[in-house]
Amino acid sequence: MNTPIDVLVIGGGVAGLVAARECAQVGLKVTIIETTDAVGGPVAGHILDGLTLDSGTESFAVRGGTVAAFVEDLGLTDQIVAPNVAGAWLHLPALKSGSPVQSRTPGDASVSVPLPKAGVLGIPGSPLADDVRRVIGWSGSLRAYLDRLMPVLTIGREHSLGDLVKKRMGTRVLDRLVEPVASGVYTTSAVDLEIDVVAPGLNRALTTAGSLSGAVSALRAGAPAGSNVGGLLGGMASLPAAIVAALEHHNVTILTGTTAQSLAHSGTDDAPTWAVTVTRRENADPAAQTDPAAQTDPAAQTEPAAETDPPAQTEPTDTLTARYVIVATQGAQALRLVTPLGGAFDALAELDWPAPTAVTLTSLVLDAPDLDAHPRGTGVLVSVDAPDVTAKALTHVTAKWAWVAAAAGPGRHVVRLSYGRAGQPNPTDDLTDDELQALALHDASVLLGVPLPARSVRAFARTEWRDALSPATLGAPARAQQVREAVAATPGLEITGAWLAGTGLASVIPHALSAGDRIRHAALGLTITAPDL
Repeated sequence: MNTPIDVLVIGGGVAGLVAARECAQVGLKVTIIETTDAVGGPVAGHILDGLTLDSGTESFAVRGGTVAAFVEDLGLTDQIVAPNVAGAWLHLPALKSGSPVQSRTPGDASVSVPLPKAGVLGIPGSPLADDVRRVIGWSGSLRAYLDRLMPVLTIGREHSLGDLVKKRMGTRVLDRLVEPVASGVYTTSAVDLEIDVVAPGLNRALTTAGSLSGAVSALRAGAPAGSNVGGLLGGMASLPAAIVAALEHHNVTILTGTTAQSLAHSGTDDAPTWAVTVTRRENADPAAQTDPAAQTDPAAQTEPAAETDPPAQTEPTDTLTARYVIVATQGAQALRLVTPLGGAFDALAELDWPAPTAVTLTSLVLDAPDLDAHPRGTGVLVSVDAPDVTAKALTHVTAKWAWVAAAAGPGRHVVRLSYGRAGQPNPTDDLTDDELQALALHDASVLLGVPLPARSVRAFARTEWRDALSPATLGAPARAQQVREAVAATPGLEITGAWLAGTGLASVIPHALSAGDRIRHAALGLTITAPDL
């Protein structure tokens, strides 16, 4: 397989698909290689009990309008839907007797309370509001209110979200409001999150407003009205499917079951050439090359292949040659490929990269008429200290998305639970599917406050997402800058993906568009501004 191509994209997640489309639209010959048997990465779907459901990403942030514009360009605007605005709840250790709570579990070991409305990442804009006091009690609210009386240090910037919250508002706000949200959204402790990544503008607003709560209120006032997220009718997997359809129109080749083992660079700055050594699994599924939702059998999604796993039953090593390469894999795999290139890439291996996090998602379809009342809103975020639940979050899918509820019908419900936190072993690693189903059913019963017997389960699926490097941990901007500098010094190469761009499609899509745009400008002999990784 030695026919030269214009652009080789390594990685068939959304970042790789978007960058490939950007290049193919101007007539460049593009090939995508993907280790697994389906493109789309974590934007994937499956069928459970006759219902088409998301098995990974279920929504996108509407900020900036970038995703909506991209979706419109694909002709999917009519499929954009908004979630139920009821909001999520928190599941926390019980406060001492006498503290206000909304709902207690048996034995008063834990409480479930609605997540306060007027906040950013759980940080309250009104510390004395009733919904805040319900979570942290009077003493916690009074301590948080002291933030408004404390001076603001304008020398330097805060970096750790958790440290800032604890310093300004106290331990209860951190532990009971911010940590559950941080873990649920970023799978990482708030202490390890970089403020400028997860809450852009908060540092500046803090200096201007004079308090953290004032900064939160200012950020919320400047945000557009309406839901912060959107989804797609029929599931988010329709997004990569639509991109693949567009790629087929431009004759893009997609090779699934194909793993890049090494990169080699030759040629000149003006005429770069890349040789990419690949291996291909003999049992790769050709159907999945053009259908990211091809894997609809839940059993087939129990253990998706990780990109770091050695390919099973491989054919002899082959080499692909290309003028340009876009690396769009997960972080650990991208670093494995580029650090041997030397030069500016040598230093990347020495950076303080966060440890990869393994996340397990479990989906349950239930016969549970008691859930028609949506007892915990659209889902529950769980404190790491909650004594009676192992999951870190639950989404009540049929409560959150009206299109799923309509497809399921009365009394049938879909819930999804996630397991695995950064810096900790995944508690599901040693569990069989039957054991994990029992654990998920127990956790769902506790979190939703409704008994869910084993006979209520109509279908169950387990999906593993492995080796993700968080793009939001401390030092992320500095690490991204070093990657940016290394890429700028290497003609014919781009790197994109969530590990650099940030969490969510609202970060990934514009980042990938920029990477593809730079490659196509280089290929067409045009000039463009410096890379923006």
